[in-house]
Amino acid sequence: MPLGLVGTAYCELNNQKMKPNSLSEAIIREQLQSIQDPYLGLDLIAAKIVKKIDLSDTKVSIVLKFGYPVQEAHPVIQTISKILEPLLGDVALQITSSWKVNPHAAQNGLKPVANIKNIIAVASGKGGVGKSTTAINLALGISVLGARVGLLDADIYGPSQPHMLGTKEKPALREDKRLEPIVKYDLQTMSMGYLVDDGPMVWRGPMVSTALQQLLNETAWDNLDYLIVDLPPGTGDIQLTLAQKIPVAAAVIVTTPQEVALLDAKKALMMFKKLGISIVGIIENMSTHICTECGHHEAIFGVGGGEKLATEFEIPLLAKLPLDSRIQQQSDAGRPSIVEEPEGSIAQLYHELALQVTAKLSLQARDYTVASPRLVE
Repeated sequence: MPLGLVGTAYCELNNQKMKPNSLSEAIIREQLQSIQDPYLGLDLIAAKIVKKIDLSDTKVSIVLKFGYPVQEAHPVIQTISKILEPLLGDVALQITSSWKVNPHAAQNGLKPVANIKNIIAVASGKGGVGKSTTAINLALGISVLGARVGLLDADIYGPSQPHMLGTKEKPALREDKRLEPIVKYDLQTMSMGYLVDDGPMVWRGPMVSTALQQLLNETAWDNLDYLIVDLPPGTGDIQLTLAQKIPVAAAVIVTTPQEVALLDAKKALMMFKKLGISIVGIIENMSTHICTECGHHEAIFGVGGGEKLATEFEIPLLAKLPLDSRIQQQSDAGRPSIVEEPEGSIAQLYHELALQVTAKLSLQARDYTVASPRLVE
């Protein structure tokens, strides 16, 4: 994917606090080192976001490059202007920012899948915690940032993504015998639900594992930055196949604060750690119930479960998402929250989650076996 130009901010600063000839790159760099990227947890210098600083008598130019998709409203850009304002006097400030998603190393040196830079697994040890709803809104949130995103429904027995996407379209078979992904809301998607009629799937474990690999490898994914894989609950054949055969850059664990859900989430965490799959964080879903009548928040499933699990395993708590009837209604209508109410409070929580997940992934080791495209004049 080419660099995503996400914005150029110009700020004319009028405070006469420092003469232009007193400025130096070292002073600017020191100030930038005091600014932390809120999603990476690192300062701009340590995170290697600052790529270039140019000074002249009339202008300071700063070039930023992020390793995850960002937009021009990123708080870092605003903070730079605020921090540097007292120093620049009449000198203009130009901030140019861009981003590029790199492929990151998977477990046990597994080779990447063609046309997919990073696979992110969304998992839970227990059903009924809202994992699939979280997966689809996470995928949509990353897509809205400008990245190329796919969604693979890996629940072979009970595929739910076609329903939440509001489509039962059948994928076309290409001449090369691969399936065209179904594109909905700018997501490239694939699910067993597109291929079989409604009814119970009576398959043994090996057949299910083979089906997952075929859905992944025989779909004609088109240059994805991220493929979100919605896993079925549990720690069975699908999860083992994922760990042994599919290159996963990272996993996120979805749980509720309820103790029984935390017990199963802990099993999923331990399984991924044992199998060498990096876990970027925990999502506490149904954290509080929001009353549709008065807006009151009530923690009906308990308090602090996600924090407790995150502390125990020393991984971030990425988000605390509410139990809100609108989420269920929108999913059942085939229009997930980010699509139905893109500016709504729920959508904003998923946007933040998308930034958290992609930023944390960008800190991991890169996969240098994936060749960068050559530029041809």
